[in-house]
Amino acid sequence: MEHTNKKLKLVFGDVVLGVHGDGFSYLFSYQTGGIESLCIGGKEWLYRTPTPTFWRASTDNDRGCGFPNRSAMWLGADLFWKTEKVTVEKDGCPVEQFLAPDNNRFGGPVGAEQVTICCIGHTATVPAAEVVMKYTVTGDGAIHVEVSYEGQKGLPELPVFGMRFVMPTAADGYEWNGLSGETYPDRMAGGVNGIWKENGLPVTPYLVPQDCGVHMETKRLTITRSTVLANEMGEKNPFSISFEAGENPFAFSCLPYTASELENALHQEELPPARRTVVCILGAVRGVGGIDSWGSDVEEAYRISAEKAISYDFWIRGLPTGR
Repeated sequence: MEHTNKKLKLVFGDVVLGVHGDGFSYLFSYQTGGIESLCIGGKEWLYRTPTPTFWRASTDNDRGCGFPNRSAMWLGADLFWKTEKVTVEKDGCPVEQFLAPDNNRFGGPVGAEQVTICCIGHTATVPAAEVVMKYTVTGDGAIHVEVSYEGQKGLPELPVFGMRFVMPTAADGYEWNGLSGETYPDRMAGGVNGIWKENGLPVTPYLVPQDCGVHMETKRLTITRSTVLANEMGEKNPFSISFEAGENPFAFSCLPYTASELENALHQEELPPARRTVVCILGAVRGVGGIDSWGSDVEEAYRISAEKAISYDFWIRGLPTGR
């Protein structure tokens, strides 16, 4: 066992890497390829391992211009993601042979100032494109997330590119620093920069459910919950987590449904009960169009080429109870 005063304690398990510190405990899975437990102040923030997201629920204009038919393979890529390789760096140095049974050599927790877990996979498309998700955890529990899509010639345009986080229970609401209201790349002129708050997880009541609730040019998003899945935790004090922009602002949506759940519903009453919080932190978003009664394609400037590389970054930070 390595005795140290370093802030992070790393536990190299057979199938997960535990990253522990003052008030937080994270688990990174070698099998699912990413962080599968994000426990801050005793509260769990993840219901599933976050994955890349490539699909948004088809809008009226998408259907009118035939976009879902042209880009349908991205729905499959969104549903079926598999990480193929995981690497670990401790304080900037690669950790070799950390999988079982070689992990037995550690003999117990290992100290670190920071740790980086890099998850690499390829999209379920033909041809496939590489996606890299890199998590760097610092001693205070903050997580720097760097996401990159390498681009691949021959692939159709993307609806979105980002990461999807599914949380265990429905949020009380969220607050963001960015443009007001619902905005898309070609629907930003009416947005006003400021700090805005939304109660609950509203879904725009379109006759046919579709993508909604995107907010562009966001510098910070704070999500607050007061419920957990653990029955023994009876208290309902609010607790919060924030997503903060890295080098550039990001776009996000915070809804009770995944894109596929919205896609599968033909009417509002077909949507399932709202049980989870689905947060998409997006590095690229396709415009919505709407030039001539929902039939013309989105203008070229607001499309996402899947043949070009896309990269962005953001930070995840837990907040004190009551925020």
